[in-house]
Amino acid sequence: MDVLPLDCMVISNDIWIPYPLKNESMVRLNETAKGTIAFGETMFMWSVPNITNVCQECEIGGRHCGFHSETRQAFCKKHSSHVKVIAATSSVAAILVLSVIVAAALYLALKSKYDEEIHLKVEMFLNTYTTSKPKRYTFSEVKKITRRFNNKLGQGGFGSVYKGDLSNGVPVAVKVLENSKGEGEEFINEVATIGTIHHANVVRLLGFCSEGSRRALIYEFMPNASLEKYIFSQASDTCCQEKLRPDRMLEIATGIAKGIEYLHQGCNQRILHFDIKPSNILLDYSFKPKISDFGLAKLCARDQSIVTLTAARGTMGYIAPELYSRNFGTVSYKSDVYSFGMVVLEMMSGQSSSDPQAKNENDVYIPEWIYEKIITGQELELIREMTQGEKDIMRKLAIVALWCIQWNPVNRPSMTKVVNMLTDSLQSLKIPPKPFVSSFG
Repeated sequence: MDVLPLDCMVISNDIWIPYPLKNESMVRLNETAKGTIAFGETMFMWSVPNITNVCQECEIGGRHCGFHSETRQAFCKKHSSHVKVIAATSSVAAILVLSVIVAAALYLALKSKYDEEIHLKVEMFLNTYTTSKPKRYTFSEVKKITRRFNNKLGQGGFGSVYKGDLSNGVPVAVKVLENSKGEGEEFINEVATIGTIHHANVVRLLGFCSEGSRRALIYEFMPNASLEKYIFSQASDTCCQEKLRPDRMLEIATGIAKGIEYLHQGCNQRILHFDIKPSNILLDYSFKPKISDFGLAKLCARDQSIVTLTAARGTMGYIAPELYSRNFGTVSYKSDVYSFGMVVLEMMSGQSSSDPQAKNENDVYIPEWIYEKIITGQELELIREMTQGEKDIMRKLAIVALWCIQWNPVNRPSMTKVVNMLTDSLQSLKIPPKPFVSSFG
């Protein structure tokens, strides 16, 4: 404990002053001491232009004060919108989920109604169909025929094809139609066109199935697959080269031509195929060609020369020009003639007849290349060395095909004329005009 002098007076615990002082000095000293003591309890107030006032306004408004280092200016921060964003996002998400549920329910309802309408349409057709129609099978029977679809042969434009066997052991090809494309039109087309016709060069329909939205077509089985398999394997497969010798090519071309001629002239109604291509030409045990896949076919009167279509039908590379644009002429049975010509050119060359507008510098437009060979008298040894008889066959095939692919359908021969040209001598054939410019003349 500190000992104070006798002549001192205590002001506080830490401040003392001498006792013998005058009263006025005492008063001033006392005030000074009190101010010093209050120093520790005083809040300092600072003031900086453009900052203090702004921050005070921010505090009054319940917002935080910020400072921009580049402009050296204070500013009030915006209220946090985190909660509002979450709430808004949640609302939007809920609306989207609800919309998806409603749309899905509506789609399923409409699809069910749509499928039912297609089913009724098909059933009405089958009920009015003649009694000579092929046998109708249940879907359970189709599964049994195909052994539950365990041997897939390929994929077509309207469905998958499976190998099967009927109860009597006859091998068949079963095409299962998928997704009810074309409002059941492909099913009706197939049954209506080839269900009652019989020709050596048209594949035979043995049966069908229509059970709700599940439909299938049962055809005679073709063991040598399609012509496509042999055309595009010639360059690398010696076996395919031997099977597509010039004499075999002529037989196949003549068979296809006879089949198309029958469709155009031999039935009660003219049948326009609109999808003649190598994959739709099937080959039986003796390599006899049979036309298949009538999903795009159209029936018309035999004396009807012009056909009305709402859209182009067929496969790119085989579609006749008039199906793209009426500037080339009217759509008719001559459209199948064009497709036949392109198939023959591909069979001869072993290459795809690509569009001349889409070719690159490494591609050759086969019709143009073959035409140059014909008019210049060059030989068409496309795959291997040939005898003179084989060269004559190749030249005949080329001339007939070039007549068939004339861009102006008026210049194309009928299929009856094509059959005659293929069976006549080479010397009787005339050289055709340049096919891809003749229509502009």
